[in-house]
Amino acid sequence: MRKTPVQAAFQFEGISLRLDKLLPTRAITDKLKASVKYRSVLASITEVGLVEPLSVYPQKGGKYLLLDGHLRVEALREVGMTEATCLIATGDEGYTYNKQVNRVAPIQANRMILKALNAGVPEARIAKALNLAVHTIRTNRSLLNGICPEVVGLLKDKPVAHATLAHIKKVKPIRQMEIAELLVMSGTYSATYAKALVAITPPDQLVDEGRSKKRPVAKPEELARIEHEVRVQERDFRMVDESYNEQVVALTIARGYLRALLENGRVVRHLTQHHQEFLTEFQRIVDSNGLDT
Repeated sequence: MRKTPVQAAFQFEGISLRLDKLLPTRAITDKLKASVKYRSVLASITEVGLVEPLSVYPQKGGKYLLLDGHLRVEALREVGMTEATCLIATGDEGYTYNKQVNRVAPIQANRMILKALNAGVPEARIAKALNLAVHTIRTNRSLLNGICPEVVGLLKDKPVAHATLAHIKKVKPIRQMEIAELLVMSGTYSATYAKALVAITPPDQLVDEGRSKKRPVAKPEELARIEHEVRVQERDFRMVDESYNEQVVALTIARGYLRALLENGRVVRHLTQHHQEFLTEFQRIVDSNGLDT
């Protein structure tokens, strides 16, 4: 069986291009320039320069379509730079590259900050580069203290809020892993959800059992209702997780069958003439990539 060669999405060598040769694919509004995200990008470029190259695609006349990096370009212009390192894409579908961009999760960012601190980089410089308060950088030193390694592994690439980690620290390792699994299964990483899971944790699974007795401020019937609802959610999430693999296999087989049908010209002609709505839905299912991720 011959293997189809995989084409690289970008040329391997980056080049330096003038910013006036870049054609933006979206506008940078004043509201976006006032956002925390833009200020962070600007602070980073001001302090350490451009870290991540821009993604571009060549056009006629020596111009380049800017696929990814609009905020970085705006920040570069604001600090007075006229050139930037760019990666040349082999295709112009900008949305594809945006989809594949990996955003740094809080735990990964924490490891990067700790690595910089251990290398002797001053806290003030790290804070300035990331547009953060020095206190926030100091807090990162103890962010994962009290959290078991298994939980760190589960949540290392997830958008977990710092407050969520603070709530997880209040329970013992076994319960930490249960809470982390529920967060991943539900796709919800908010501090509010983590707080609710901690609230229904039995006292013997809390790090400080003595303090836990002072926690409830709600009426007993309200607390009982909350515990029941969250327990039901836990049960539902676990049931979904257990049946997920079976459902994926069934859907994959069904999609394969539909793909085989649509490769039959007679079937496609019949559907086109008599059941156009079915053909549209079958094509949508075959073209979907949700099962491939």
